[in-house]
Amino acid sequence: MSATRLVEPVELVVSRFVAGGLVFPEGPRWHAGELWFSDMLGGAVMRVSASGTLHRVVEVAGQPSGLGWLPDGRLLIVSMRERRLLALDSGKTTAVADLSSLAPEQCNDMVVDAQGRAYIGNFGFDLPGGAPPMPTGLVLVAPDGTARTAADGLLFPNGCVITPDGKTLIVGETFGARLTAFSIAPDGSLHSRRTFASLPGRSPDGICLDAENGVWVASPPTREVLRVCAGGRITHRVATASQAIACALGGSDRCELFVLSGHVSFDPPKARKYRSGRIDSLRVEIPGAGLP
Repeated sequence: MSATRLVEPVELVVSRFVAGGLVFPEGPRWHAGELWFSDMLGGAVMRVSASGTLHRVVEVAGQPSGLGWLPDGRLLIVSMRERRLLALDSGKTTAVADLSSLAPEQCNDMVVDAQGRAYIGNFGFDLPGGAPPMPTGLVLVAPDGTARTAADGLLFPNGCVITPDGKTLIVGETFGARLTAFSIAPDGSLHSRRTFASLPGRSPDGICLDAENGVWVASPPTREVLRVCAGGRITHRVATASQAIACALGGSDRCELFVLSGHVSFDPPKARKYRSGRIDSLRVEIPGAGLP
């Protein structure tokens, strides 16, 4: 029997500077021809036009993270410290759901499905305070604002994607070093948990999905963005000068990979002082797919 030939990932490099001087960019989403994101420790949701002009959309005192849109066009925003889901309407935010009884610590990233159901992760433990990792749940918020736990036993559920057929959700477990997949029932419940890809030595943060079921994964401590196939094979790698926080596929053909990076810090004054956050991009061959 011949030995299995290991194929090294294709090394890619960012080719376009998009924006800089950010505090902590997170949760990138391509929407209506622009890249939207949360400047988490900067306390605002922002968007950047194709020309590179930054626009401050709305202030969120509780620190914004995950973003998504309801079918009626309203923007949903995760308020991390308040542990609330907010909706932006006519320039003002209103509370959609209080998640404090379901999320033991700060809330984080989110994906919103075609029906307007939001799946929201949370830290699960006091990360800034140095507490040891603890498993937690992924919270499901229905369009009417009712909330329940959709899946539990996750180690820091972070970036999430939903496949184009709406039948599978994939979530990055930052402290589990893996991507975990669930089947989505008609009522939004998650079942049939399985490992999509193990990523030993990496820490999945923000993720996005392409049309060939590859997942692009940002890994902050290893300073890279990886494209991973089901089963764990890494096909492409983008090295970053600082910690890679999140990524998104966008552009008119969804073949532009946006890479958000910076110094990961949970000290707002320090992060605001250095403003090391930036967004770069590069062209890839396989377009984005599914949600967000």
